Amino acid sequence: MFPELIESDIVLTNAREVHGPVVAEHVIALIFALAKKIPGSVQLQVKHIWGQQILWDEFPRVREVAGATLGLVGLGSIGRAVVRSAKALGMRVIAVREHPEKGTEGADAIYAPSQINNVFREADYIVLAAPVTDRTKAIANAERLGLMKPGACLINVGRGPLVDESALAAVLLGKKIGGAALDVFPKEPLAADSLLWDLPNLLITPHTAALTDKLWERHYALFAENLRRFLSAETLLSVVDKHKGY
Repeated sequence: MFPELIESDIVLTNAREVHGPVVAEHVIALIFALAKKIPGSVQLQVKHIWGQQILWDEFPRVREVAGATLGLVGLGSIGRAVVRSAKALGMRVIAVREHPEKGTEGADAIYAPSQINNVFREADYIVLAAPVTDRTKAIANAERLGLMKPGACLINVGRGPLVDESALAAVLLGKKIGGAALDVFPKEPLAADSLLWDLPNLLITPHTAALTDKLWERHYALFAENLRRFLSAETLLSVVDKHKGY
């Protein structure tokens, strides 16, 4: 956003409630893909290799999702939907939110931003679903990635700049963590010569977390409702705090 818009009296809205539930579905799909080694199975299928023993011998081994700890950075529309789905699967959920006093949203524990390192230490799956602000850029940096359990996985469905890509590539190459899945990148499309493409323990989806066959139908419904509210001088849905940036 540009300064003139921020300082104006123009009300800005976004589509967070349109994207939140479907992005949360994508998060759960990525967790299962990493836990059950689906990408590795696909790679072996292409080579016509029956890889049961290969997949079993790899670290981390195929895992159960129930009982695992999900660490969530951000409790907005995506985060809240992720909590509901993860709890239904029997996961323990811990989360970081800017204002812990606003409640748990169903999570088992809530941390303040100053306590984010606890989430990186404890979680088996860390999901980044926060907006990009000066405080969240490169929130998954070398220091925090170094706190992760050896078998833990990082998932980013928020914004590309939340992750220090060089630091992530380093821990993946060194097999310091169990794996990662990225749906968003600082520059898109991802450059053809990016090192990330060839990391075997990284799952890349091309910013498709929010894409569904009902995407535009959901957009139209939100726009129509906000137009009705605007014409009736009612409070609009999904209003953006322009000074916070989300």
